[in-house]
Amino acid sequence: MKTLRLPTTQWKISKGNRDVEDLLAKELQVHHIISRILTSRHILNTEDANRYLSPSLNDLHNPLLMKDMQKGVQRLTGAIYNHEKTVIYGDYDADGVTSVVVLLKFLMEINHSVSYYIPDRIKEGYGLNKPSIDKMKADNVKLIVTVDCGISDHEHISYARALGIDTIILDHHEVPGILPEAVAIINQNRKDCTFPFKDLAAVGIVFNFLIALRGKLRKDGFWESRKYPNLREYLDLVALGTIGDICPLINENRIFTKIGLDLITEGRRVGLRALMEICGIDSQVIDTGKASFCLIPRINAAGRIASASEAVQLLLTDDIEEARRIAYNLELYNRKRQTMERDILNEILEEIEKTTDTDKVKSLVFASYKWHPGVIGIVASKLVDRYYRPTILISLKDGVGKGSGRSIADFNIYKGLKECDSLLLSYGGHRYAAGISIKEENIKIFARMLEDIISKKVNISDFVSQTNIDAMCDLNDISYDLISEIGMLAPFGSGNPEPVLCVRNINVSSQSVVGNNHLRMRVSGSGVSYSSIWFNKGHLIHFLSEPSLDIAFTPHINIWNGASDIQLKMKDISFPTFNC
Repeated sequence: MKTLRLPTTQWKISKGNRDVEDLLAKELQVHHIISRILTSRHILNTEDANRYLSPSLNDLHNPLLMKDMQKGVQRLTGAIYNHEKTVIYGDYDADGVTSVVVLLKFLMEINHSVSYYIPDRIKEGYGLNKPSIDKMKADNVKLIVTVDCGISDHEHISYARALGIDTIILDHHEVPGILPEAVAIINQNRKDCTFPFKDLAAVGIVFNFLIALRGKLRKDGFWESRKYPNLREYLDLVALGTIGDICPLINENRIFTKIGLDLITEGRRVGLRALMEICGIDSQVIDTGKASFCLIPRINAAGRIASASEAVQLLLTDDIEEARRIAYNLELYNRKRQTMERDILNEILEEIEKTTDTDKVKSLVFASYKWHPGVIGIVASKLVDRYYRPTILISLKDGVGKGSGRSIADFNIYKGLKECDSLLLSYGGHRYAAGISIKEENIKIFARMLEDIISKKVNISDFVSQTNIDAMCDLNDISYDLISEIGMLAPFGSGNPEPVLCVRNINVSSQSVVGNNHLRMRVSGSGVSYSSIWFNKGHLIHFLSEPSLDIAFTPHINIWNGASDIQLKMKDISFPTFNC
């Protein structure tokens, strides 16, 4: 069992650069706290700052820098001109679904003979499979374009090739040592790829592919008698896929997400408008939080509980009534998903409480015949958040387990699995998330091997999560104006988290536990006081007996019943003797 303590994380405060901060504050006309936040994110000149604060499509990299981009565009262009049947083959999560819809919609609008296929998560599993390829052969398909999958499907791509079906791969997962026999393999993680940004989601690769494809068709004179497509209109979907795959919101991803969230808020896409209605956020500004906790889970729920095709149809339809019907179904799937997830999590927490000292282990591996394979990845994420240990959960059936893994910043789970490949039937993924297939009898050996690998690669100090503090301040620095300026730094997420500020020696009063174990309190200092909320930390109320504390928090505007006030979202609390 893990011992409760304050602070709950290691605090790491940015050292800053006063000269650069003063220059940025003066030239950008921003609060000194904003300039400190910018420098803490390695933005050290006004040119970079302006590019960060005003993301523009003009700052996208040349997609032709991607290895095989020209080959892929040339092959699909040939399919368009020769009227060859094409299938877009995707994954069942938000990144896969949005990738399918973006490419499918573009090709449908130019009347290309295109369809899509997303395998059933339970019956078929991830990636290509022979029965689906056989169906394509029978339907006279000549080209498969994989999105968010394919990079590890050597056998199936060779099989398709033998049947006379070419493959283009658009995938962002880790690249294996030997590449499949595809016409083009477009993946920024290839060692021979010169594309400068390496953290695109699959849907980001698809968007770059469409830029190159549109350009090639324009050069050919294709658009002379057709409407020239505005690719900006696809960025709502690109944003959802990028946020859903927890890709760093920097560089191109920041551009996609900033513009895309604005498009979602405008409500232009009928399916997303219906989804916002059923979430009760249709009249609100959509930020990464609302996208992550409202829209994306419902899109994912289709592929987890039912069929991802429903999510695809939701994003394709222009009929509001059809969209509302599908959105209602996704809401039901999501509720079912939440129930299953809660039951699995509680079961594992009970098991950990009885059998595991989480201060002594460096990984968590659990397996069961009772667990639905569609939700174990979410539960693994929750366990990583709680214990900060790489976690793999395995759903068993007929002696074979399908597992989902999630990891911490200092351990590349894909590379870790690569060292365990002798025990695995298959594996794939990237640094933070991966999937495996394994025989039941190998699970215990696998768990021990993974523990040994992590022990050799990660220092014990790395198993405590960090709170990165952007700036020290006084409580009276917090104001509506400052919070408005902080909003200029959005969208927030992986790689660009919400700014965290630190104030020392504040007083705490009116502590209470509200809602589902949330800690609410009043904090006072420098002649002002604010309400605060610390989500899921109600059990720490007994620590708040000291007369003063240091706090790490993000300020925001809390709106309730039409009224608004400043509220501090707590990230951590420490006693003043703690040196941050």
